[in-house]
Amino acid sequence: MNKTSKFQVLRKRLASFGIDGFITSLLLFVLVAYLKPTWGSDDSSPFPLKSISNIGVSFIFFFYGLGLSMEELKEGLRNIPLHILVQGSSFVLFPLIIWTLHSFISPDPDNTIWTGIFFLAALPSTVSSSVVMVSIAKGNLPAAIFNASISSLIGVFMTPIIVEVFINTKTDGGQDLSSAILDLIIQVVIPVGLGLFLHRFFAKWIKTQGKRIKIFDQAIIILIVYRSFSESFEKDLFALLDYSSLFILSASMLGLFFMFYFGVMRIGKTLNFSMEDRITAAFCGSKKSLVHGTVMSNVLFKGSSSVGIILMPLMIYHTLQLMVGTVLAEKLSKRERLS
Repeated sequence: MNKTSKFQVLRKRLASFGIDGFITSLLLFVLVAYLKPTWGSDDSSPFPLKSISNIGVSFIFFFYGLGLSMEELKEGLRNIPLHILVQGSSFVLFPLIIWTLHSFISPDPDNTIWTGIFFLAALPSTVSSSVVMVSIAKGNLPAAIFNASISSLIGVFMTPIIVEVFINTKTDGGQDLSSAILDLIIQVVIPVGLGLFLHRFFAKWIKTQGKRIKIFDQAIIILIVYRSFSESFEKDLFALLDYSSLFILSASMLGLFFMFYFGVMRIGKTLNFSMEDRITAAFCGSKKSLVHGTVMSNVLFKGSSSVGIILMPLMIYHTLQLMVGTVLAEKLSKRERLS
């Protein structure tokens, strides 16, 4: 077997566990931020990375709106109990459980890692991976598309409100809620609305651009993560985060994912949902969006030098939800009959 074949085999094996080129690139740029923090820091970078990332965020949500069909969203409204479970898990159960755990575990309300965990709890469900995994697991795909899309729209308003309630964004260069929501309206709501309005004219075109838009989205996410980590590394904010802390954080994020995945699956069974609906609820209700997390951190924690640390729980959770979620989806796809 030549080197190219070995590389392809390794890439396929990693992809089967959710570790794709995007995750690899993300980790690579975190390493670059560690080695050369001045390249990405807003204070010392020779490149206008902040302006590029801000413009990129608006385009991400413009393309997102352009791909949304109001007819499909209206069609998806029918399964109300399932939608309530998914959105309730994302925006009610997740924050409340994290807040409860924090009150028992950590008496320090200003701990930056806990700020990141609260921020994770406030985020909407991810769109693409939730839909893909529900499809693999043979769940209710139309409901997954609807819930993942609606979750993203709800998150534009709910995430800053939850962040304000639980962690108060007026910290380390942060801003008040009204300013954060105004920035989100400018950077997110208006581009989504414009995309929705133009959907009728570009519906066919946008369907052919999926791969290019995905690459663009991932490039902007990597840029924001790189900037955030460069700031944190330049100011040596990771000095207190040793290997044991990273291990504990990773184990905690894995436990959190399992808690919500199996917890939502159990609630769905108690409510007599079909297996397809339980699968959809479990995947959509346990996922958190790295896309929304990175772009919203750009707004909610604007000027903060701790964004890299705040994003750490989300990056770990995102990686684990892809890896573990892929294994769970594959296992469900092999079931012989629905129960």
